[in-house]
Amino acid sequence: MANNTANIIVDLQVACGDKPVPEIHDFQGWVEAALTPYKKPFELTIRLVSSDESRQLNYQYRGKDKATNVLSFPFEVPEGIELDLLGDLVICVDVVEQEAIAQHKSANAHWAHMTVHGCLHLLGFDHIEDDEADEMEALETKIITGLGFAAPYEIN
Repeated sequence: MANNTANIIVDLQVACGDKPVPEIHDFQGWVEAALTPYKKPFELTIRLVSSDESRQLNYQYRGKDKATNVLSFPFEVPEGIELDLLGDLVICVDVVEQEAIAQHKSANAHWAHMTVHGCLHLLGFDHIEDDEADEMEALETKIITGLGFAAPYEIN
């Protein structure tokens, strides 16, 4: 499924069976909230997966043998090629559902947060160092609260 609004194209792949997931228009809005400030066209794929697929990818690419909420795979454009492809997000449905419950958040609030978080990783933001984490978390909070959700890092 693809949608094109504001020169941002989101390709949604649902590979998690019949689990309830947000609609393409939800993902489109969350992605646009994260990327529109950069004032350029982007294209990305969001793949919604099971715990098994998430665990396999997390192990293969990060050496961690467990499912995780979101994995970001930035696309590295070859020199001299003009493409709007930003990369891929792989979001684990089971982990997002479990985390939303554990954090006392609505499912949509956590889906929005994981989508925005992944988009920021695709843009090059990271949270390895404390100062990077502070910058990324502040930006996530601004975007998420701008969408009408509670600040994502507040403990409920």
